[in-house]
Amino acid sequence: MSLKHLISNFVPILKPTDTGEEALVIMDDNNLNQLPLVIDNDYLALVQENDINDWLTPEHPLSAADFLKFKPIAQLSAHPFEALRIFHQLDLSVLPVLDDDQKYIGAITKDTLLAFIAESSGMDNPGGILVIEVPPKNYTLYDVARICESEDALITHSILYTNAQGNMELTLKLNRMMLDGVVASLERHKYVVKEVYGKHRDDDDLEDNYNLLMTYLNI
Repeated sequence: MSLKHLISNFVPILKPTDTGEEALVIMDDNNLNQLPLVIDNDYLALVQENDINDWLTPEHPLSAADFLKFKPIAQLSAHPFEALRIFHQLDLSVLPVLDDDQKYIGAITKDTLLAFIAESSGMDNPGGILVIEVPPKNYTLYDVARICESEDALITHSILYTNAQGNMELTLKLNRMMLDGVVASLERHKYVVKEVYGKHRDDDDLEDNYNLLMTYLNI
């Protein structure tokens, strides 16, 4: 999926004739601390609130500013994960998007991008989360998925990274909240389960006992 469908209709542009003071008002009105500076579909820079606040003459037009060198971009054909990398590396709230002719076509916001990633990855669906650790030589996602499926649990999303000890840490989002069986099965296969976010069987037992007590008291 390209970034076309993530472009926001609510990110205004600044013009070189806008003053720094006017830019701050526009940013405040739109709850943004960064806005693209554009003229005739040519993207000139990403103007930041902090730069304007540090500017000694904010009453002057932006064309006179000496801080118009920050120009992060994403190409329209880029994957949303690439946009997420840029957002993270540069600590952005807004990312301008250019087409193949390097013309400005709009911008995406961090909130819009995070919402899309949460929805498309299945992270916003009900289910528990496991974090397991495994040496690189022993890691295959196929084996982990097979173990989970043997306990009637499907992996809906996974994140993999290498920790400071050089081992692989795999975060799994599963389609069920009850994870006791999955944890036990993974540990039988010598996987180290570091973190569990879900329901335990004891939780259900406690809830059942509570419901039975309430039923008894209502008799």
